[in-house]
Amino acid sequence: MLSRTADNLYWLARYMERAETSARLLEVGSRISLIPNAGHGYRSEWDSLLRASGTAAGFARKYGDPVQRNIESYLFFDRDNPSSVAACIGRARENGRIVRTALTTQVWDALNTAFQEMRALERRPRSELALSQLTDWTMRTTALVRGAIQATQLRNDGYDFMNLGYALERADNTARLLDVKYFVLLPKVDFVGSGLDNYQWLTLLRAMSAQRAFHWAYGGEITAAKIAHFLILNPMCPRALVTCAEGAVVHLDRLAARYGRQTAAQGAARALLAGVSGATVEAIFEEGLHEFLGRFIAAVARLGTTIADSYLSGEA
Repeated sequence: MLSRTADNLYWLARYMERAETSARLLEVGSRISLIPNAGHGYRSEWDSLLRASGTAAGFARKYGDPVQRNIESYLFFDRDNPSSVAACIGRARENGRIVRTALTTQVWDALNTAFQEMRALERRPRSELALSQLTDWTMRTTALVRGAIQATQLRNDGYDFMNLGYALERADNTARLLDVKYFVLLPKVDFVGSGLDNYQWLTLLRAMSAQRAFHWAYGGEITAAKIAHFLILNPMCPRALVTCAEGAVVHLDRLAARYGRQTAAQGAARALLAGVSGATVEAIFEEGLHEFLGRFIAAVARLGTTIADSYLSGEA
């Protein structure tokens, strides 16, 4: 496969996953903002979305103070924000258009329909669109594209590049969603384990569509340690960091077997997996959840650079 075709397929998947995460970030902020905290929160839950998504600087330049309505628009509609839902769906569709012959009819139809429906949403008055309507539409639409890929694409190298894109983007985004919880943690140790603290963790599960799966896996009381284990270390969880790292290893190993050679990307993926699979919840909390997630996000970024150098730049 030509490196530019692989690059388009890889980024098609990354942009669709990123669009879904922006919607999930908005849902986290919306749910947490409903809980009064009498000013005790460590940071504004809406400011936390910008910080966790890495878009705080761009938002501040354009809008200034983090007002909820502006943040909603910035994370969903604003094409000046490369991580907004609108920008990501537009870029995913453009990547798909470039490699149209590498996609099945079902995948292209799902992708193109998402783009056309997004344009229709942009033409409607913002006052007519509830935030829950926008986030529900995004998660349903991105699931349709992902389902079409899984159901109809040939299991060739293009399939591996798309799923590699999904794995890396989901790893980064799950870590960022977890980091939202860090940014709204109450400032005193005394508040950890309180009703508000537990509600915030429960909200995170709901925003990841993982509440029922969590109860199947653990049952009983919801605790920060259980949720952290589920979303970081439990391979049964489809969004867990360890699951995403395993997925990256699997698809890179398939590419190595298909092309008859290993690259630096395979070693970097195994190092990422080892760093998370060898951890414990106790060690993560002792280090600090934010610090652990920051290291993981940086490692995912390095792996992405290595994949680009090994397969997508045309220079390897």
